[in-house]
Amino acid sequence: MATQITTGKVRFSYCNLFTPRAAQAGAQEKYSVTLLIPKSDKATLQKIKAAAEEAKTNYLTKNAGKKLPKDLKFSLHDGDGERPNGGDFGPECKGCYVITVSSNNKPVIVHADKTPLTDPQELWSGCYGRAVINFYVYDTNGNKGITAGLNGIMKLYDGEPLSGGVVTDSDWDDGWEDDEDDDGDGLLD
Repeated sequence: MATQITTGKVRFSYCNLFTPRAAQAGAQEKYSVTLLIPKSDKATLQKIKAAAEEAKTNYLTKNAGKKLPKDLKFSLHDGDGERPNGGDFGPECKGCYVITVSSNNKPVIVHADKTPLTDPQELWSGCYGRAVINFYVYDTNGNKGITAGLNGIMKLYDGEPLSGGVVTDSDWDDGWEDDEDDDGDGLLD
């Protein structure tokens, strides 16, 4: 049994995949993405459950004498419920499980044909793809839980942007006639 899994098709949100970002002021910058996993994807959910159990076993094996609390925190959340801080998840999370994964190291990022994806403008919050993630137990200042690190992302196809927007070449083809500034004063006469 392994702690690393490859998900089925998920939707990406809060993509910080090309440049690391700190979750809050003063925190370490990390590469991260939130994965929206459809509740209908039973195979991925089963893989997550098995990998989380293996992460617990690994932790207990490496830390003889330590115990894990019965109410161990888990970074996988129900998108139809409340965020851990009490707020609501966004509408894009409905019908999904939500997990944010991160890494100190830049993840492998590829297209569906496994060629490298290097242009940040080709991957945004709202795209669909798969992720390679690795589950582990964290134990920081008495705060214990299970989460996953981010190892890789495969973009399968574009999706409707979840925020902001994406500009494509066809957006400029709107039939607008651009006049020239004949006298160079910056104003159209």
